[in-house]
Amino acid sequence: MKLHKHMAWLSTLLFVAPAFAAGTDRWEIPVATKKLDNGLTVVVSEDRSAPVVGVSVVYGIGMRLEPQNRTGFAHLFEHLMFEGSVNAPEGVFDRVITGGGGRNNGSTRADFTNYIEIAPSSAIEPILWLEADRMRLLDFSESTLKNQQDVVKEEIRNNVQNQPYGGFMWIDIGQHAFQKWENNHDGYGSFEDLEDADLDDVKAFHRDYYGPNNAILSLAGDISPADGFALAEKYFGDIAARPTPPAPDFSEGLNTREKRLQQGDKLAQVPAIAAAWKMPDRGSADQAPMAVLGALLANGDASRLYQGLVKGRELALNVDSLYGLTSEWEYDGPTLFTVFALYKPTTSADEVLAAIDAEIATVVADGVDDATLARVKTGMLADWYDGMESFLSRADNLAKLQLLWGDAAVANRIPGWIEAVTSADIQRAARTYLTQANRTVIDRKPEAMLQAPAAAAAGQD
Repeated sequence: MKLHKHMAWLSTLLFVAPAFAAGTDRWEIPVATKKLDNGLTVVVSEDRSAPVVGVSVVYGIGMRLEPQNRTGFAHLFEHLMFEGSVNAPEGVFDRVITGGGGRNNGSTRADFTNYIEIAPSSAIEPILWLEADRMRLLDFSESTLKNQQDVVKEEIRNNVQNQPYGGFMWIDIGQHAFQKWENNHDGYGSFEDLEDADLDDVKAFHRDYYGPNNAILSLAGDISPADGFALAEKYFGDIAARPTPPAPDFSEGLNTREKRLQQGDKLAQVPAIAAAWKMPDRGSADQAPMAVLGALLANGDASRLYQGLVKGRELALNVDSLYGLTSEWEYDGPTLFTVFALYKPTTSADEVLAAIDAEIATVVADGVDDATLARVKTGMLADWYDGMESFLSRADNLAKLQLLWGDAAVANRIPGWIEAVTSADIQRAARTYLTQANRTVIDRKPEAMLQAPAAAAAGQD
């Protein structure tokens, strides 16, 4: 189909930036947005450097809003979205996209579920037809539900139950750090809840959360805003908006008392520790300082914790960190900054925690010197732009920012927020959030290490 550019669309563009901002070396990502009459927000980032288009459809539903007693349902439903519709039966979705030279995937997080594809720009229309088709109506059946329940349970067995450490730094830690069910339940799901899900649950979930007014369609690459908006209208414009249930209040304040627990692990060879702190609200003045502080402490071999715990004191074998299940910029409710490490059996969790506390105390007392701060910021900016380079990740990142912040053009402000962080900001963030009272700790030990002291104590009796 030949597409026509309408000048009227220019008035609907909320923001269109040049490729590079004048007088700086900052990359300004082109971002144009339009909301269709049915509430679907469309984001287009034009880039003609390759004949490829990345597509992301992000829905405002994640683990945080899944039904009570249906843990894991948001993730289960993500799987069902690939099981076919009345018009495109099972297998058609993957066959059309991969047959046209593309690839696709999906994922579920606390605040969203995303579906992503990348393909030659000549294949954009079939992709949009397929995405619109499954937004309109899925072909639910008992057999596909049962099949995907089994698939998700097998995924849990492979990724959690039969893995050493079993994701304790991103599943278990949140269950103890948060107070409200929306924030602290296992989003991977219990087998009982997964098996209890029925077709009525599936139908209600699609009706309530998979309408166009609860979704963002983002296109990045070899497509103009005018053409992207026209295709969105062509394929999604006739899908009616549907009421979305109001979200419960899942806000939480910082914790006021440290929580510590010990777990056994039958598959682990060495002990591990996860320490997590509740983070500032998205959009608060402390968000960027905390993001830079997190990078200073735990991003890479030059970080304070790696140099202090692994190279310096030689207590730990590695150090890594997480921001919930997303990133420093992609959350819409309570989230955690989690540091985790495998540590040597010759040391203890107390010694590792003391070493972490010492590094934080140094930051609180002395701040960070200019050269180190500049290095950390440069690394963060490099990572940020690297994450925007591929059309697939750019489309997906812009869709998520549009959903969470209400403005995909935040992508062009985040670098400035990083650059503006000062040493005093970092000290304030460390003093406010990385406190012992706001901390939750899990010490995960091999079962044999836990059994040895117990056996020794029994022998003494």
